Amino acid sequence: MNERHRLTVSLLKLFDLAIVAFAFALTTFTIIKIQDGLSIVRFLSMRTRVVNLLIISLALLICHIVFQLCGLYRSRRFTQRRLEVLDVVKAMTINTACGVVLGSIFSIKMITIQFLGIFWVVSIILLALGRLVSRQQAAYLRVHGKDLRYMLILGTNPRAVEFAKRLLASPERGYRLLGFVDDEWPGMVALKMAGFEVVSDYAGLAEYLRRNVVDEVAIYLPFGSFYKHSFEVASLCEQHGITMRFNSDVFGLKTTRWRAEEFNGDQYIATYTDSSELWPRTAKRVLDIVGAGIVLLLTSPLLMIAAIAIKLTSPGPVFFLQERIGVNKRRFKIFKFRTMIPNAEKMMAQLEKHNEAGGPVFKIKDDPRITPIGKFLRRSSIDELPQLLNVLNGDMSLVGPRPLPVRDYEGFNEDWQRRRFSVKPGITCLWQVNGRSGITFDQWMLLDLQYMDEWSLWLDCKILAKTIPAVLRGSGAA
Repeated sequence: MNERHRLTVSLLKLFDLAIVAFAFALTTFTIIKIQDGLSIVRFLSMRTRVVNLLIISLALLICHIVFQLCGLYRSRRFTQRRLEVLDVVKAMTINTACGVVLGSIFSIKMITIQFLGIFWVVSIILLALGRLVSRQQAAYLRVHGKDLRYMLILGTNPRAVEFAKRLLASPERGYRLLGFVDDEWPGMVALKMAGFEVVSDYAGLAEYLRRNVVDEVAIYLPFGSFYKHSFEVASLCEQHGITMRFNSDVFGLKTTRWRAEEFNGDQYIATYTDSSELWPRTAKRVLDIVGAGIVLLLTSPLLMIAAIAIKLTSPGPVFFLQERIGVNKRRFKIFKFRTMIPNAEKMMAQLEKHNEAGGPVFKIKDDPRITPIGKFLRRSSIDELPQLLNVLNGDMSLVGPRPLPVRDYEGFNEDWQRRRFSVKPGITCLWQVNGRSGITFDQWMLLDLQYMDEWSLWLDCKILAKTIPAVLRGSGAA
């Protein structure tokens, strides 16, 4: 990192803290003006106690640490605007939560829900606008030849060529392509026809790095056959202090993402297919606990009526407990209201020939095992409500792929379908709001994978909102 870059980052840090302080002051003035009709002149003339200045300084220090942890000061050349704004939202959400804690510790009466809501909105808008303006300014400078990074690409395969084309198509990122490094091979003809140049072979790379300005090297070599070259180039880049970029898709994976991790001083690259970041998982869990608790409280009279009806209309227990497959094949007992006769599972072998569902699942439209009250409970989805206990227990989520019985799981014959078991199962998902048992098994699996690939808290909220009318209509229920 050169001195100019260090200065830019330092100024950006000060700018961010100044915006947060301004947002705090603006929110304070807004609240006081609403309550007391205070003018801006009187507001600016108000005195602040030393203890308040110390609390504000502590809050700004926490804010700075959160910004650092959220990666707001790392290089953003390859980051989309949308992702940078989302990082700002994430950082200010954490900072606002820290404000709640500080307000409780120091008994700050001004820290109310109204105050925090206004501060959260104002600070995000100002920070996001500041980031977008600075990105626009940086893009202008880079297009006009300032703040450039010189890139060398190792390898001449189609993926390397595609990366070069995308790099040249985005001049606002500030990269200048020096050329490619590779030994002569038949595939190099396509590279030269595309107008790209090979500036060195592997034997001459060390000398090329000594004689030319190179900021970054992007490595696009086959993982197995060119390991030796990759190792030598990595050593050279380390010796020269040159940034290396590796394409994470070295195994040709389609949906896998990766992150860097450290263990006892060693660096590792971990792959994952779900959202493994702490704050989204924490927010989802909070949504599960709050949502399940509220629904259980609101539906408690309905649960009691259903339990009494089950007990009065058929012999056997009120609840049906069945072993289901959870996250990463962990097994757990699911809670449901009993809708069948007591020996229903023992009769399944006799009814297999009547199975009307495709794939490994078992479904009969007019299942003789279902009790009269059970038909109503299933049609209205009331039988699913006890699964809220599984949500509170942490075995399930409000939204996620449905947990399947062991019998159904053992009938899977495609490994791509089993990826749905890498996340916590849920009470509702895209399957429930898109026809439920009215769609095919393969469509069901694809909807589960679509949910996993597109997951966000907003998507969970939309699915929950769509589940209510789907349940009221009884669409696809059986």
